[in-house]
Amino acid sequence: MDVTADTKLGFRPLYLQVREEITRHLASGRWQPGTMLPSEQELARELGVSQGTVRKALDAMTAERILVRRQGRGTFVAEYEESRILFQFFRLYPDAGERLFPVSKVLDLSSATPNDREREALDLAAQATVWRISRLRYHGSELIMRETLSLPQTQFKDLGELNEIPNNVYRLYSQRWGITITRISEKLKAVAADEADHAEMGCAIGAPLLEIRRVAFDLNKRPVEYRESRCQTDSMHYASDLS
Repeated sequence: MDVTADTKLGFRPLYLQVREEITRHLASGRWQPGTMLPSEQELARELGVSQGTVRKALDAMTAERILVRRQGRGTFVAEYEESRILFQFFRLYPDAGERLFPVSKVLDLSSATPNDREREALDLAAQATVWRISRLRYHGSELIMRETLSLPQTQFKDLGELNEIPNNVYRLYSQRWGITITRISEKLKAVAADEADHAEMGCAIGAPLLEIRRVAFDLNKRPVEYRESRCQTDSMHYASDLS
């Protein structure tokens, strides 16, 4: 591992360079979700740095929930368990009662020419095409949103061959294409329900909805999913903890 500081980018702490090197191995598929990483000592020897530097890099990646430490067992690549996604990526909460992982009903999967929002969000080339997944989502038995997921076909080449789109799509991305979602960016806006909302969710035209536009990024910080969700908030609210 070359640990020389880049004169153009400026000095970066050594543990961040180690973090980037480990991230490259994850992105290449060397370590799959659920697998255990080599020990700190082995990684330090492989990368030519101290064990303390490796530990600091692993601590940072654990804090980002890319890795999971299991007492007495080692450090593992995080899996997309429903509890993790609910905690990390899903920000809708019921006003009362138990918080549940939303269940999905897929309405349509199609190939499409991207619109301007999809092209900008996913940083697509001029001739690019996308997969669009349209689905409804339920909290228990209550229909709470409809949403459209847009994915670059170059990165999800055989998506159209699937007989079924599972509820947990982030796990699907990871297991089938080696695409690990590590960060999301969301924009929220109050909107009025339109005819499509009325047809698919049964809400009155003009009823207030919360629109969420999400971009999801992989380990290499590339945008790999654009999602538009239109949420009924009669019994739900959006919450985010800031520190």
